[in-house]
Amino acid sequence: MTNRTARRHVAVPLQVPSPCVDTGSRRRNRASNVSTEMFTATVSRTRALTHDVREIELTLADPAAMTFVPGQWVSFEIEREGSRLPATRAYSIASSANRTNAIDLVLNRVADGPGSGYLFGLQEGETTAFRGPLGTFVLRDSPRDVLLVATGTGIAPFRSMLWSLAEASSSRAVTLLWGLRSERDLYYQDELISLRERLPGFSFITTLSQPTGAWHGTTGRVTRLVQTHVASVANLEAFLCGNGGMVRDVRDALRRKGLCPIRVEPYYGIGKA
Repeated sequence: MTNRTARRHVAVPLQVPSPCVDTGSRRRNRASNVSTEMFTATVSRTRALTHDVREIELTLADPAAMTFVPGQWVSFEIEREGSRLPATRAYSIASSANRTNAIDLVLNRVADGPGSGYLFGLQEGETTAFRGPLGTFVLRDSPRDVLLVATGTGIAPFRSMLWSLAEASSSRAVTLLWGLRSERDLYYQDELISLRERLPGFSFITTLSQPTGAWHGTTGRVTRLVQTHVASVANLEAFLCGNGGMVRDVRDALRRKGLCPIRVEPYYGIGKA
């Protein structure tokens, strides 16, 4: 099988808005205490989660292991036809930090997007290359309760966080509020139920903004859930990952309730994926 490898990788990380705490200021990404390297990997598994969302497992080849903190991401440099400069795209690691020999990525297909086009085109057995781990949107030990708010594939870093907490038998109280569009966009629901059984302090609500009628769960935008389900932020640490509108609205809603650490990772508006 022909290897399809992202070429012309460089050491400069993607300039993604880094996590914000309380003030919401946007600072340049700062390297964490985990070293960043160039990795080559083999596509060991692909799985269609929905009509336009794919999960990819990459088994590391060189180096053969990666140490990262839940919430970090990896960066691909992808050649573009007609351009001298490659497209740089970042994807959150969606697997547990305890599994060091392989990582999962979760991404949606974006029309004419060089990143998703390249990754959706990878077949099992092919090779690729990327740089990582990167980012400071990470879950660390803290006595605070955790609020995770996601839209779409913004669930990816939270999946890494949740599995890492479950495997550590964490007793932290964790609430996930996840907004999707309609029934055909649902995935990971059974997995979240399994995580709830392993994490006694974990609860989640999935809400659909445009259900077709067969959905008997929560409806409406995820911002409304934050307004109605978060009574106090006194002992809260919030992580927001998804489209820029959600991040802005939820951050404002939390600030109206008081002061707490708010860490954000906008997924869209930085260029087509």
